[in-house]
Amino acid sequence: MLTDFTKVLDRLDGLALKSEHEAMARCPAHDDKNPSLSVKAEDGKLLLKCFAGCSVDEILDATGVAKRDLFADGGEVVPFRTAPNRPTDLSASGGVKKNKKVSSADQEEGGNKKVSSSPSESLRPLDHLSLAEYAEAKKLPEEFLRGVGLSDKKHNGEPAVRIPYPTEDGDEAAVRYRTSLGGADRFRWRSGDKPCLYGLPLLAKAREAGYVVLVEGESDCHTLWHHDIPALGVPGANNWKNEWVGHLDGIEKLYLVVEPDEAGHALRDKLASEAAGINDRLYLVEPENAKDASELHLRDPERFGERFAEALENAVACSDIAEAEAAEHAREAWELCEGLANEPDILGRFADELARSGVAGEERIARLLYLALTSRLLQKPVSVAVKGPSSGGKSYLVEQVLRFMPESAYQARTGMSEHALAYSEVPLKHRTLVVYEAEGMASDFQSYLIRSLLSEGRLSYETVVKGEDGPEARLIEREGPTGLIVTTTATRLHPENETRLISLTVSDTREQTADILMSLAIGAVEGPDLEPWLALQSWLEGAGHDVEIPYVETLAGMVPPVAVRLRRDFGAVLNLIRARAVLHQAGREKTEDGRIVATLGDYGKVRELVVDLVSEGVGATVLPIVRETVEAVDRLINEGGAEVVTAKDLRDELTLDKTAVTRRVRLSLDAGYLRNLEDRKGRPARLVLGEGMPEDLQILPTVEELRDRDDSLGKRPSAAA
Repeated sequence: MLTDFTKVLDRLDGLALKSEHEAMARCPAHDDKNPSLSVKAEDGKLLLKCFAGCSVDEILDATGVAKRDLFADGGEVVPFRTAPNRPTDLSASGGVKKNKKVSSADQEEGGNKKVSSSPSESLRPLDHLSLAEYAEAKKLPEEFLRGVGLSDKKHNGEPAVRIPYPTEDGDEAAVRYRTSLGGADRFRWRSGDKPCLYGLPLLAKAREAGYVVLVEGESDCHTLWHHDIPALGVPGANNWKNEWVGHLDGIEKLYLVVEPDEAGHALRDKLASEAAGINDRLYLVEPENAKDASELHLRDPERFGERFAEALENAVACSDIAEAEAAEHAREAWELCEGLANEPDILGRFADELARSGVAGEERIARLLYLALTSRLLQKPVSVAVKGPSSGGKSYLVEQVLRFMPESAYQARTGMSEHALAYSEVPLKHRTLVVYEAEGMASDFQSYLIRSLLSEGRLSYETVVKGEDGPEARLIEREGPTGLIVTTTATRLHPENETRLISLTVSDTREQTADILMSLAIGAVEGPDLEPWLALQSWLEGAGHDVEIPYVETLAGMVPPVAVRLRRDFGAVLNLIRARAVLHQAGREKTEDGRIVATLGDYGKVRELVVDLVSEGVGATVLPIVRETVEAVDRLINEGGAEVVTAKDLRDELTLDKTAVTRRVRLSLDAGYLRNLEDRKGRPARLVLGEGMPEDLQILPTVEELRDRDDSLGKRPSAAA
């Protein structure tokens, strides 16, 4: 049995033999000008050593091959010189001693001797390639290849194949050079050119035929074109851009040949994503016993047309694949989360497990965050701002809650550039955008983008970009709906965004600090088993999301319309009720059309979490820490006889640190309940009482009040669940 390490060797650039089982190459893990990577087959293993110090893991990551590819299955190792496309001349690698003398004729040709029909006889360097050699290797007529624009050209002084990329009108948009038949670094773009689709002038033929075959790179296109099959090449699986979808308009069927590697699967996922918008006309093609069209052709050029036609006939719709995969994913997830999904109080169990894992206090905030993240599945997710002093534990708390969520539930960032939200291709639909420290995204433009995304459920932004004929308009659209969670030390966000989020403030009390210190000292009692939690959210993604709230009209009639902001806040309350119903749907009653019925218990649990937040948001009550601070100033003035109160006086009275008191004073001043008589910047505050604080007014009725008002609730057997 012979073992060939071609998969690894093909990913190395500048490969040159020292013996039949040993070579040198340019290390892909660093900018290697002179070959520093030793490659040696010994005892059934492929040994890699970079003399510049790169580790084997770094080299494998850079080449995209697995560690298992370094080991033979047993038997004798194929000599490097007999493996396909293997160079045997060290002249390819500058700075490495040659093991054969290069003739003057070779030097005149740039050291690029013509390759014979047998790869084992090849003595040419890796970075040399002529069109004749390329045609012979692909078993395609050289005249045909010249007819589609290919030509011989020197690139960096060495022979290469020039491949023009024309626009649909036939103008040259870009050029790519192919410098070798093998190796991971065998392509070079012309300086200044950007990747684009290959074969655009043939789209008219594709529209007429009613289909096009999407492939990776150019060689598959050449093979298919030679057999009169319309094809379009993606220049590297990782280079796909959704803005190219417009080129495919008017084509009924899109056949995608996916190569069986990580990059190929990534291309399939990109094209099949909702962002691309072509999943309903995309079909996957798997050529029999071949990784791509070119390999199928090489095996039997005479039968290629027949065999590829069979592959197209057997192509499977991506929508069918996605449906089957989703069903299997849901089945596997349900097996892992069934017990948790049937819990009577999932949020309560979540809070318990979070506490046992070492998170001290902040149970209400944690529950609300979990419920808000679950609301991403709705058409109007709930957004949250977690506020508090520096080192107050805001970001840590959010991070711990996110551990209970799969990666498909959110996108987390520590900050972003002004235009990142518009130009990023990271999916946002039914996800929550988590931004740590909102001060990193405080520009007016970012606030506008976020406001549009939250309010409209999508982002539609028109800008001007540089086009082929000068500036041209470009419409950027990002699909939602999207939720937002931000952490911030600010007391207020952008005023237009503040009303779109539920504000939660972490505790700054000495008791909370003591609890955290004790938690740090003890450590986690036990790490939570996250598997059922991740499975639960994954299962919910494919489950029902439509909810009926039978008491919604009665509830709306009982909320006093004291402020315009209630129009948004009441909607957030309803969506939290819906989110809890979705979370508990495994044991819930359904309507005839399959909608989940929200119970009075859903309202009761949500009310516990937000009743004071809703009242505080509309000015019907006062934040507890603000009331405590204003009352302390009142005591110091009216009982202690002080004319004005300083921040130090408050620190002594409240037994809090400077950061906490400064934040509390800012909140009280913003609300108008305190005034600062000191108008000189940088001077200590001189605080006096401001406007009187209102008595607490509960905006949301109690569960009992709602039940008494709505007669229908008592008739539902699960109404109180």
